[in-house]
Amino acid sequence: MKNISIVILAAGFGTRMKSSLPKVLQKISGLPMLYYSIKEAKKLSNDVKVVLFHKAELVKEEMGKYFDDIEYILQDVERYPGTGGALRGIEYNHDKVLILNGDMPLVQSSELEKFLSLEADIVMSHITLNDPSGYGRVVIAEDEVKKIVEEKDANEAEKGIKEVNAGVYLMKKEILDHYIPLLSNENNSKEYYLTDVIFLANDDGKSVRSIEVSEDNFKGVNSKKDLAEAEEIMQERIKDTLMKNGVTIRLPKSVYIESLVEVEGECYIENGVSLLGKTKIKNSHIKSNTIVEDSAIIESQIGPLARIRPKCHIEDTHIGNFTEVKNSTLKGVKAGHLSYLGDSTIDEGTNVGAGTITCNYDGKKKYQTKIGKNVFIGSDTQIVAPVIIEDDVIIAAGTTVTKDVKKGSLAISRSPLKYVENFFYKFFN
Repeated sequence: MKNISIVILAAGFGTRMKSSLPKVLQKISGLPMLYYSIKEAKKLSNDVKVVLFHKAELVKEEMGKYFDDIEYILQDVERYPGTGGALRGIEYNHDKVLILNGDMPLVQSSELEKFLSLEADIVMSHITLNDPSGYGRVVIAEDEVKKIVEEKDANEAEKGIKEVNAGVYLMKKEILDHYIPLLSNENNSKEYYLTDVIFLANDDGKSVRSIEVSEDNFKGVNSKKDLAEAEEIMQERIKDTLMKNGVTIRLPKSVYIESLVEVEGECYIENGVSLLGKTKIKNSHIKSNTIVEDSAIIESQIGPLARIRPKCHIEDTHIGNFTEVKNSTLKGVKAGHLSYLGDSTIDEGTNVGAGTITCNYDGKKKYQTKIGKNVFIGSDTQIVAPVIIEDDVIIAAGTTVTKDVKKGSLAISRSPLKYVENFFYKFFN
């Protein structure tokens, strides 16, 4: 832990996102944007605070799923709007304060540590852009920052500056304590700007320096287009890390892997695969266009075109194309194609024929199917739960199983086959 406090600004309305969901809860690779800012902040500090306003309770509830030691501060937006207003009255545990934004999901702790390498009263960040429109400009002279001017307040000369504010600052606690109460909202937006602290500190001879940072790491996400661009960068990071660790990914740009997914051992992930939620893949082959969600796949082959829904544990098993599995435990099973296995436990040596369905829902309640070892299930079988099929059973093709089947049995239910002679000729005259 570094000897700093961290404040994450997450109070904004995010109107450009055009969504009823708060901007900081928009998801990237399966997790809310704000999650990433908090995660990286916690690598550096034991004093992390998040400033909220818009749908604050919803944001707190969502973040509570991942973190239990974050201090939340409600901004008084009516009296003190803006980034400067967000920092009014906050008490810090350390002498230096790092100020982040909740809509910067790509920022990394290794980049943030660089702020600590400069000695100044204020260390800020800037990005150099060919087209800086829409951003606050950073006026730098003789290695010192003179001021930051918002685009709506900039004159023509200032609008020509290519260096734009990246929105992350490291300030001494004494700077914030002194200058935040002095901020004015005499500007076009009638807001209290944190950037005005730079101007006031310069006037008093305080040292202000800036670090040039990467746009990819400090990219702000304000619209659905920004969200999509950030998603692409995050996906590239996730897959690069997996491939460096020995995972084979065929056509990586076609594959989608969320942030909490774990892939261990020698795995092969084919094109078009989606791995979602808290999925774990170990020593397995996930074939093309397969979806796995919140499940564990161990020493198995899944797909192509299979769907593994949440709460599955699949081990030493082959799941084939157009097979769907949900809330089930399968060990040593073959289900080659065209089956639905839901709310079931199936043991080793069992073969599931094409068209097999576990009928687990009666319209009100879901029921369990338990299938033992070495069971051969013929094609087009319906297993109406709750039911137990013991070891060493054969179920004939086309059977509807409605009661338990004892060990060693054959289960068969078929209507007699009828013939109507010469019907073809009569039907077609």
